[in-house]
Amino acid sequence: MTEAQSPLSTIYGGWQTYQTLLTTALAPLSTDQLALRAAPTLRSIGEMATHMIGARARWFYQLMGEGGDTFAILGTWDRKGMSTRTAAELVYGLETTWQGMQEAISRWTAADWQQTYPGEDASEPATITRLWVLWHLIEHDLHHGGEISLTLGMHGLSAPDL
Repeated sequence: MTEAQSPLSTIYGGWQTYQTLLTTALAPLSTDQLALRAAPTLRSIGEMATHMIGARARWFYQLMGEGGDTFAILGTWDRKGMSTRTAAELVYGLETTWQGMQEAISRWTAADWQQTYPGEDASEPATITRLWVLWHLIEHDLHHGGEISLTLGMHGLSAPDL
């Protein structure tokens, strides 16, 4: 008899696969390829990846106090005036935030999961839960990862099979 897999482990497993496909697609890109855009007014491939890293780190560090100094630094990567990142740095940022998020999630107790935070703007619920943050980051990764995939494909580059 097989044991039923929990829906949460299925979701995390899918997110992990997505993470791996994304980092694999980004790793070989040159500086010029990371600068490619779908349109002149849209973010470049590198800017989208940097934005994903910054968002992950900010939500975990600034809201939930997770990730320490590393997340504090990574949370600034997509801010104005920051340097452009190489493919190796983007992979590092994605892998570091991934690992830090997974370490936090695996250590959270039932009481931690119940902790709430006040929403800060109209795009957020009035009360934010850790589950809401995780869903928000999943949908954020899916959205921007899809943009990266589309932009890579538009320019004839190997895109992750998302």
